[in-house]
Amino acid sequence: MLRLIALCAALFVVTAGPAFAQSNINLGGIAVDTSAAIEVTADSLSVDQASGKAVFNGNVIIVQGDLRLTAGRVEVLYGTDTSQIARLIATEAVTFVTAEEAAEAQEADYDVTTGLLILAGDVLLTQGPSAISADQMTINVTDGTAAMDGRVRTVLQQGDN
Repeated sequence: MLRLIALCAALFVVTAGPAFAQSNINLGGIAVDTSAAIEVTADSLSVDQASGKAVFNGNVIIVQGDLRLTAGRVEVLYGTDTSQIARLIATEAVTFVTAEEAAEAQEADYDVTTGLLILAGDVLLTQGPSAISADQMTINVTDGTAAMDGRVRTVLQQGDN
């Protein structure tokens, strides 16, 4: 269902042309509790203790509080002096979902220590009936701020639409 909604939104975005006015998408509303536990589910796992890296492959689902990230492959990097997760690098059909929004991209790099989540490659963000696309989206999940860069496009709803 999410893919169908995203596909419909993408079709509207592609036909709408560039937007230079205010949209009804709230980029500042995305926030996640970075201190919450991170749960990972996948088809397989390989671990390299020497490099402090774990790779989850196949139908990867990552949940942290209200954040849900899915991908075909996720590399987990641990901190050098702790066993805490420092960074998650997701590739292969990445989706990012919170209670209010959904985003798709080719890859995502989530730095858990700084709270920065960078979605790159054909990014599509949907919030209710609104959609916006760009080459890259940078989200600070700690304070809820976000920015989109690289050929940003959206559909601007007017009045009661």
